[in-house]
Amino acid sequence: MSTWRYQAVDASGRASAGVVEASTEVAARGMVRDLGLLPMQVRAQTRPGVKAAGLSIPGLGSRVSARSLAAATRQLSTMIGSDIRIEEAVRIVGQEHESQPIGPVLDDVAAAVVEGQSFAAALERHPKVFPEYYRASIAAGEQSGKLSEVLAHLTDFVASRERAGRKIQLALLYPALLAVVSMLMITLLLVYVVPDIVKVFVSRGAALPMLTRALIGLSGFVQQFGLPIVVIIAITALLWNRWLANPVNVRKFARFRLMTPPLSGFTRQLNAARFAGSLATLVRSDVPLVDALRAAAAVTPNAYVRERALMAAQRVREGASLRRALSEAEVFPRMLLAVVASGEQSGRLGPGLERAAKDLEQDLEQLVTAMVALVEPAVLLIMGGVVLLMVLAILMPIVNLNNLAGL
Repeated sequence: MSTWRYQAVDASGRASAGVVEASTEVAARGMVRDLGLLPMQVRAQTRPGVKAAGLSIPGLGSRVSARSLAAATRQLSTMIGSDIRIEEAVRIVGQEHESQPIGPVLDDVAAAVVEGQSFAAALERHPKVFPEYYRASIAAGEQSGKLSEVLAHLTDFVASRERAGRKIQLALLYPALLAVVSMLMITLLLVYVVPDIVKVFVSRGAALPMLTRALIGLSGFVQQFGLPIVVIIAITALLWNRWLANPVNVRKFARFRLMTPPLSGFTRQLNAARFAGSLATLVRSDVPLVDALRAAAAVTPNAYVRERALMAAQRVREGASLRRALSEAEVFPRMLLAVVASGEQSGRLGPGLERAAKDLEQDLEQLVTAMVALVEPAVLLIMGGVVLLMVLAILMPIVNLNNLAGL
């Protein structure tokens, strides 16, 4: 079976486009006619990994970046706000991103809308590309007739999340890279350089300092047990991944990270910012509060926080106030609880949550900056100290040999 992209018109002359899966071009044209359309052009789909309209695109969602999603959302907001039909707007944006992974996804969404599905239902076909809060917001926008406004809110939110995630990654990239390169250099020195130097010392019969003997012992240990240690680490990582495959264990480890210093503050701040930002977007999109809480919980990174947020949604469904439900969850900062209480009293929960999310993001950025400011010199000092000890362990016997030769 091959994938075919078509351009067609309906009985009223309105243009549409999409993709179908068929063995030949003739069969593809027949499938287009079965949709009640007159095919104008049918050509083979060349992009790998694309499935026909109505089917999923396995593995593609994980490759769609937040930047691509934000750009596509912004373009959709502009076009739909200009009274362009949804299917036409999605088709045009899909063509605009034809060379990117999100392009075939939008083609499939446009074909689903042409077939009669709602925009939100078409997005449901690709849950890995469009998160739950995104789909819930679109559904609320369609029901309220404010789709362009909802897309504008989503554009800002997706873009801000993408910027925040990129800042964190870039901030932690340099210390991680420095540590990895330093460890590789130290390992190479222990395996290839130190043994040759040891041969010189042994041949001279010189008494070696304790630091040098320790370095020789460490070098021998790495040479003899280095490969088994690597194998043990790989097996441990595999067993760890299998252990984390159990949802109960995932929640246990998530709670451990949330409650245990030194990363507990960072974990709480990150999850609170994500939850508040998602909830603000959903509330401002007129999504019902219980549904908004569930959707915001679904995109919260920490499994334990997600579970507590879902419990808060259940408490709200039972009639509790949002402030009380979030307070009982015991995983959100007091500032967020205060903003929620104020928003509930004033009837301006959406704007209040949006301000709280921005404050939490700023605090998170400052926390990351502080962490990086501490991690970078710590890595430099530790790795520099190790290299200094290795240099001293090599130079001290050489100095002693020179002294003996001078005598």
